[in-house]
Amino acid sequence: MSGPPPGLSVLPVHGLPEFSPGDDLAAAIASAAPWLADGDVVVVTSKAVSKVEGRLVHVPPGADREALRLKAVEDEAVRVVARRGPLAIVQTRQGWVVAAAGIDASNVGADALVLLPEDADASARRLRDRLRELRGVEVAVVVSDTFGRTWREGLTDVAVGSAGIPALLDHRGAVDAWGNRLETTRVAVVDELASAADLVKGKLAGVPVAVVRGLPVERPDPDPGTRPLVRLPADDLFPYGARDLVGSRGPGAELVPRTGELAAVASAFRVASAALPEFPVVLRHGGEGDGVVDVHLSDTPNLTTALNLGALLGAAIVQLHAEGWTTRWEPVGTPGGSSLVGRLWLGTPPS
Repeated sequence: MSGPPPGLSVLPVHGLPEFSPGDDLAAAIASAAPWLADGDVVVVTSKAVSKVEGRLVHVPPGADREALRLKAVEDEAVRVVARRGPLAIVQTRQGWVVAAAGIDASNVGADALVLLPEDADASARRLRDRLRELRGVEVAVVVSDTFGRTWREGLTDVAVGSAGIPALLDHRGAVDAWGNRLETTRVAVVDELASAADLVKGKLAGVPVAVVRGLPVERPDPDPGTRPLVRLPADDLFPYGARDLVGSRGPGAELVPRTGELAAVASAFRVASAALPEFPVVLRHGGEGDGVVDVHLSDTPNLTTALNLGALLGAAIVQLHAEGWTTRWEPVGTPGGSSLVGRLWLGTPPS
């Protein structure tokens, strides 16, 4: 009887210590996995990389850890894609769009928070070079992190750094068995490796490293790391995040108004104005009582500002609906040179 066909194997690396800033991560891996061989792919969780590189936020005794986490999210973000209460989906400086900027409060002591590596591609290259020095093996390295997925429940590990392996396998232009030419197919092979490795690493087992063996690896030259995985703005169909909720928001009667109207509107305008950072909008409580916010222009209105205001207002209203508010916009114009351009009613406006 013939045996099973050849395939891939995913091997956990046991016996690794709890890492601290300054530790030699590659030396620990080389010691715990003396069986490393040419062609292996070493998958390392980003948390281990961040710990040895000191990418930590210290939480002093008695400090509000959650407040420090939220501040760290703001510090690490270059763009807010969507926000609901304390949850923020942001784009990080590394280009990843991820919840909470990838900042982790699990599997770490209460006195720290873990940030993503500053440059996980560079981290992967250093690990690869050091393993070659210590073990004399040519391996690829993938640095993985846990992300959610748009429109799907559950988490999976993806690559945030890589070295010695192409991030994408490009099949565009190839012809399938039925004679169809592939037009868009590019496989995120480093993401697939990260997910496969997580099956043996787990989230609670304390195994931060795994090795995938049996995958033919052709080293890219030059090696761009994971940069090809970052979707460029020109190719992003959903650049404004919560704006895409507009067609699916619930009817107003099912939404319950909450306190904090002006703060909510200000936050929504701040998120919406990412594309118009200099747009001159001033918000004030309206003269009609609670639930009314007057929108003023600090510059003289003209056609350009009117068009920009429409785009900004639309994005802000969608953001408010995503937060659970009902809204109604009442333009009032600018009679007598007033800067007031309209009123935004929150909750159930008067009939």
